[in-house]
Amino acid sequence: MRTTVDIPDAVYRELKVYAAMEGTTIREIILEGVAEKLRSRKPKAQRDSRPRFPVIGSKNPGSLQLGEEGVYEYIPFP
Repeated sequence: MRTTVDIPDAVYRELKVYAAMEGTTIREIILEGVAEKLRSRKPKAQRDSRPRFPVIGSKNPGSLQLGEEGVYEYIPFP
């Protein structure tokens, strides 16, 4: 299949130099990049859209009483 992609001039020049140094074609580099991107993605079934909540371990589950400030002692925030 043939398609058209707009590549900025500076990127194309860099790509052309890279292809020459590697002894290959721009087409081959682009195809390798697309194939690698497709191989590295997760299949849709493996994606987890559920939010992840932190779990705080306790010897007596349900007994931990946290206020707004107390949560900072157990869960690091950036």
